[in-house]
Amino acid sequence: MDFAHLFEPLPAAIVVGGTLVSTALRTGRSDCLHTLQELGGLLRPRLDADRLRGDLAPLAHDVRQDGVYRARAHPTGDREFDEAIDAMIEARTASVLMMRHAVQRKRRLARAQLASATLSLAADLAPVFGLAGTLVSLSQLSGRGIARSMFMGAISMSVMATLYGLLLANILLAPLARAVERRAEREEESRQDVVDWLASQFASVAPRLKRDHRIAELA
Repeated sequence: MDFAHLFEPLPAAIVVGGTLVSTALRTGRSDCLHTLQELGGLLRPRLDADRLRGDLAPLAHDVRQDGVYRARAHPTGDREFDEAIDAMIEARTASVLMMRHAVQRKRRLARAQLASATLSLAADLAPVFGLAGTLVSLSQLSGRGIARSMFMGAISMSVMATLYGLLLANILLAPLARAVERRAEREEESRQDVVDWLASQFASVAPRLKRDHRIAELA
């Protein structure tokens, strides 16, 4: 098979360019930027729950050893985790951590769903522009005295346009949409594991915290 024959510049430009422009016009600049950010996230290493627990182990040790009043934050490198932990330490209750995590989780999932919806829309549009490329290619045929070479060239371009639309939709865009969803789901599972573990460390000193409050009130 000669793969060089599988590339036709005009149908490729119509299908790829038309899909990108139409998607951008339908979704807007903001949604496109969010989608690009989520696609960039696919190239970054996945969240390592074990590493995060290791980074938070000194904090958990301080909490068990000295209680929540003397606990000090230990940066993890994850901005959202660090913000939630700082709020938890300031409020001295794990419920703040859970609430912050819930808000952040909702925001992250919304971004992932937005990116997935944008990619799914592009996947729906790609075959449409494959058909458009086919029509443009066939329109190049003259109604008077069609030469065999011109006829074969137009048919080849029309077939390639349809092929490009199907491949772009089903081999690239639709799989990317699902990949964004899968990564978001897996990351949220890892984050939830770490949050539950850290909250349990704070919960383990809750009886001591209540006892200290009672002693302070009696004094």
